[in-house]
Amino acid sequence: MSTRVLVTGGAGYIGSHACKALADAGYEPVTYDNMVNGHEELVKWGPLEVGDILDGERLKEVIDKYDPYACMHFAAFALVGESVEDPAKYYRNNVLGTISLLEALREKGINRLIFSSSAAVYGNPVKIPIPDDHPLSPVNPYGETKRVMESVLRDFGAAYGLKSASLRYFNAAGADPDGESGELHHPETHLIPLVLEVAAGKREYITVFGDDYDTPDGTCVRDYIHVTDLADAHVRALERLDEGNVTTAYNLGNGNGFSVLEVIETARKVTGHPIPTEIGPRRAGDPPVLVADSGRIKEELGWVSVYSELETIIEHAWNFFRRDW
Repeated sequence: MSTRVLVTGGAGYIGSHACKALADAGYEPVTYDNMVNGHEELVKWGPLEVGDILDGERLKEVIDKYDPYACMHFAAFALVGESVEDPAKYYRNNVLGTISLLEALREKGINRLIFSSSAAVYGNPVKIPIPDDHPLSPVNPYGETKRVMESVLRDFGAAYGLKSASLRYFNAAGADPDGESGELHHPETHLIPLVLEVAAGKREYITVFGDDYDTPDGTCVRDYIHVTDLADAHVRALERLDEGNVTTAYNLGNGNGFSVLEVIETARKVTGHPIPTEIGPRRAGDPPVLVADSGRIKEELGWVSVYSELETIIEHAWNFFRRDW
């Protein structure tokens, strides 16, 4: 059997880490990316094929060329605010594009898919930590596109025999411990790299959106999972599909919550730089606390969070951030 895996969005932050994890596990990742948000310098563990997931003919051409036996799908737009302002962009790519991909895979007889989902499918949680069987009630178009596609995957499984695992990420963070990949978002929207930009003098301060939440220090609490741990979970999920597992979904988080102020203070410690802050108003739709219960993926796949310490996560991100200094 082929060991090649088609990795859509493999030139991006999480996709590139998944490609490394696949290569380390003996697979051959083939990156398929339209390069809108991808970076050629992050494609190091297999070939790069440029194409859009909405282009079914290009997809089938690449599948014919490499004959992959499975697919990991990361090619999605993922900015919550942008999804509210331009939902058409998100439904076109994240829903129609994914269906285009599924049709190409089905036509070519590929029946294994690991899907990049999100904790955004839960919306405002009614239980913390959030279990896998928590009701799905997204509060923005981005989360809704992920919820819709999880439903589509279940239907494709029932009708066409597609085996899939949807991994609901919480806050992916950090960088490859060897410094071979990391975050290169433009513009950057994630807290840790924004804080590091302040430490490096590229921003004057970091805005804290609300300090009056019902949390220990008044700022939002989030579950930061190291991107290398996240990539490892994708390989384990693929191995489980190889063993015959069918459609399922898993939470993927560290299981620990860190507040915005804790992130900033830890970044000060790691970088040795002062990081000025400014308190701003709350952002609409920001729940006070989002922390994962990842017990099921640990039990069923044997997955563990190796880099669970916030200091380690920020240190790895800082090392990648300074790679050209």
